[in-house]
Amino acid sequence: SNLTTKGEAEQRRQAFAHALSCVLDIVAVSLAAGKGVEGALEAAAEAGDGWAFGEMRRALLEARLAGETPWSGLARLGSELGVNELNELAASTSLAGDEGAKVKQSLLAKGRSLRARTMTDMQAAAESSTERMALPIVMLMVGFLMFIGYPAVSSVLTGFSGTTTGGQ
Repeated sequence: SNLTTKGEAEQRRQAFAHALSCVLDIVAVSLAAGKGVEGALEAAAEAGDGWAFGEMRRALLEARLAGETPWSGLARLGSELGVNELNELAASTSLAGDEGAKVKQSLLAKGRSLRARTMTDMQAAAESSTERMALPIVMLMVGFLMFIGYPAVSSVLTGFSGTTTGGQ
């Protein structure tokens, strides 16, 4: 039970990271188009469906209602979910919002890095699954060969015993 819960949590974190890579691209494009940081974050959160986008919309709404900055809501959500990349997004947008720093290239690079890491994780999981399937496939082949080969071996052994008794 605990192991499956941990596995499900890890899958949800990976799904969130995948959605976050899309959000990073949308925020960067919105900033390049001249939207402010808050508008870019809102547009990015509204751009998709699914629980990850819903959680980001909820965090932004809660921050707005509490009179906080949007990036503080995202940082809080990142801490709740254990998604470090969301905390990094919050820090980057905080720089853009507080100091006017140009973060478009940084956000695009983070998005590419996040997608590459997600793809690497998915490939590693696929390879691990393939390795786990090797033993059952080998056992299936051995069983199949025994099923096919048993009659032949049996008739050869029966033939040998029949010729030795018949020769006496």
